[in-house]
Amino acid sequence: MEFDRPELKTAADSPTPETVSQRVQWLRQETPLTALSDAVLTTIASQLRVEFVQANRRLVLEDTPPAALYLLKSGHLEAYHTSSNSVARASSLLPGSILHLKELLLDQPVTQTIVTLDDCELWQIPRSDFLQLVQDYPEIQLTFTRQLAAELAQVTSQLAFEQERQTALRPYLVPRVRRGIIGSSRYAMRLRQDIKKATIDRAPALIFGEPGLGKDNIAALIHFGSADRKQPLIKINCDALQVSGTDLFGRAGGKPGLLAWLGRGTLMLNNIQDFPAHLKPKLIRLLASGEYTPMPREGEPEPALQKSEARIIMTSEKAMPELDRLAATRSAAARSDRQRCIKHSIKVPPLRVRKADIEAQVKYYISLSCRARGLSQPEVAPEALRRLQGYDFPGNLTELENLVTRAIVQSNGALVLTEEVFWAVSSKSKRFRLNLLNTYPRLRQFLRSEWWPDRINYGFTLWAFAAAVAIGWLGPQSRDQNFVLNLFWAWWWPLMLILFPFVGRVWCAVCPFMIYGELAQKVSLKLFPRKLLPWARQPAERWGGWFLFGLFALILLWEELWNLENTAYLSSCLLLLITAGAVIFSLLFERRFWCRYLCPIGGMNGLFGKLAIIELRAQQGICAATCNTYHCYKGGPAEGEGLETGGCPVYSHPAQLEDNRDCVLCMTCLKACPHRSVELNLRPPGIELWTTHQPSYSEVALLLLLFGAVFLHRLPEIADRFHLPLNLSNFGIHTIVSVAALLFPAIVVLCADRFMRWGDRSLKPRPFLELAYGYLPLVLGSSLAHYLRLGLTEAGRILPVTVATFGLGDRITVPLPIVVADSAVIAFLQGVTLFAAALLSVVLTQKIARQPIANLLLQHFASGGLTVLLWQIIL
Repeated sequence: MEFDRPELKTAADSPTPETVSQRVQWLRQETPLTALSDAVLTTIASQLRVEFVQANRRLVLEDTPPAALYLLKSGHLEAYHTSSNSVARASSLLPGSILHLKELLLDQPVTQTIVTLDDCELWQIPRSDFLQLVQDYPEIQLTFTRQLAAELAQVTSQLAFEQERQTALRPYLVPRVRRGIIGSSRYAMRLRQDIKKATIDRAPALIFGEPGLGKDNIAALIHFGSADRKQPLIKINCDALQVSGTDLFGRAGGKPGLLAWLGRGTLMLNNIQDFPAHLKPKLIRLLASGEYTPMPREGEPEPALQKSEARIIMTSEKAMPELDRLAATRSAAARSDRQRCIKHSIKVPPLRVRKADIEAQVKYYISLSCRARGLSQPEVAPEALRRLQGYDFPGNLTELENLVTRAIVQSNGALVLTEEVFWAVSSKSKRFRLNLLNTYPRLRQFLRSEWWPDRINYGFTLWAFAAAVAIGWLGPQSRDQNFVLNLFWAWWWPLMLILFPFVGRVWCAVCPFMIYGELAQKVSLKLFPRKLLPWARQPAERWGGWFLFGLFALILLWEELWNLENTAYLSSCLLLLITAGAVIFSLLFERRFWCRYLCPIGGMNGLFGKLAIIELRAQQGICAATCNTYHCYKGGPAEGEGLETGGCPVYSHPAQLEDNRDCVLCMTCLKACPHRSVELNLRPPGIELWTTHQPSYSEVALLLLLFGAVFLHRLPEIADRFHLPLNLSNFGIHTIVSVAALLFPAIVVLCADRFMRWGDRSLKPRPFLELAYGYLPLVLGSSLAHYLRLGLTEAGRILPVTVATFGLGDRITVPLPIVVADSAVIAFLQGVTLFAAALLSVVLTQKIARQPIANLLLQHFASGGLTVLLWQIIL
């Protein structure tokens, strides 16, 4: 704003004695010069020059030397100081104001520009004349010094009060708004309107809604959007208030409460439903009239009422109509005009009704998380977004924010956040479960101890495996004289196939292959410190299953063509080759890359583990809304009851698991979790196959390969039973027949599926990729039926075979015990196993298909025909 230079009209310079007397009287009554003596005031009054300045004229320009001492006799002035980085702050000057006294005495430039707001009468003494007065009358300087000292004492007192106030309020202070209202849905727009209305006045407000909606942030939006935004905002959790209420209301004659310190600030009472019941009358009075009484000392009368200027904002998980009803009973005026105690009642809608805002919320949380970590922001895959929008989010915004943060952590810098990095959300996943860790506390204690699996692995398996491989190389080579072959083929295979339906992939927790892989990884990092390669997840997910399928096929052909079952050093070679794969990939990649994607034994374990009656999972609500450490996934120090761990060895999070294939039951997550979120559930066998299962072609190929392995192992029986002229001594013919045996079940089931779809076009069965898992019980049962013969005829010979391994057979004269089942018992058990497996395959196929049995008759006939054929060649 531009101002013209002032037009001054100066009155006569020689006042009469009567005029001087009137001026002295005015100076003593209206100005800060009242402390000066009559002689000094008379001298000043006699030297005053009267000037008249029109309105809207600039009197003084800032940063210039003062030309005179001014006293405002009448009119109004405005003083302001301009700044390059903030808005100029103006102040009004009333009659009696003295201008430039400090600047003249301290020889400083003027700090403010002064303009006239209306026609003003000013009395002024030129600079030179005033400085001469100061020399002639030291009293002026002394009086000014006293005034400065008084002002300094006042400022010091105010500063001390403010420091004490800040100390009292600091633990409760809310410094800023975390975020605005994200989204463009009608719910978000209405919420913004409600917040805007609440910022207009200082009436009490109630914000209510489900947990996790950021109600305290909405209270901050109201405060910092109001005219009192520069005043403090404090947050008090009502369940943490002192029972006496002294921290809020203070003690009479003692320590002030937060209301006294707050002044015109805002008090946020968080979770008002937890406010102590005996203090509610005081709260009602405070809401209704702004008055309260400090807490009295015992035996003393009720203290006098005190007035609070604080604004009250409350948050709650439900509406609080009782506050208005109670307030109305306290005052006849409130009853007559029906004035509400809580003027602004804001209901925050849950996230499940704001599905339209989820995309915006996700993008906002992604930007926050990536900015904090210095990462580029990834996109969200459409299928992932649809899955998020299909979830109800019981933890609301808090759960969504933690979910997105975990997805960023788990994505390892991926450009697209796919469905797999977000939590699995399915209501069916929690049905028919019994948490064994809660039912059997000692089981939890054991699984969290050092025994599982570290002491077992490094105290026994590590050395026992090395000894077994060495004995396989150096000892006798036939199965009847080498206990390593006996343990591997007659003990390990039958026991593992029996255990799969009960404990799933538990073998992988104590697997010797990855024990050596982890050991090599630790030693190499200590000798050659480096950063291991991160997992290439997408290529591994796409091609890893096919790799282990091919490797398993080669192992089966090697086993059949070179008679590994009865050749010890070749069996040791097989074990060493698998161990070498684990070691090599452990030296290259983080954690257990081999175990997760490439190990053939792990692939088989993961496939059969789907049928298990146990599963390891976690409570998604706790993980998403409470946990912010990710220690179960990425590792970290001990926290709460959680132990220090290196994180999940196969990069799976228990709250994300939908498939037993992706968990090796090492219990790292159970040890790391400080919130008791991890569960080891007893469940219906294989329930994931018809609820949350995601099929894959490579896994189906492995399933059919394992089915073909049963026929491969029974080639001599097939040749004898069906009188086939198979010259298995010829390597070429043997190879061709072996490949044909591996492919035979796949050809049968694929043909049955094709005929089923071609026969009646009105039938619309589910895709073969899903229905193929219905053969899984039959594959497991037929494999077990095959190995039962070895287990029940040779496992009981372990003692004499062990003695023969070390060449001690001739030295021991006492016959060693041998336990061999009768052939009829073996045949009975094999038959029962095959019959039960076929029946379970039919049941599982029906559960997966969810269609009438007539639609799937050809697949059931295929299962029955293969069962009959297996009956012929196994029994």
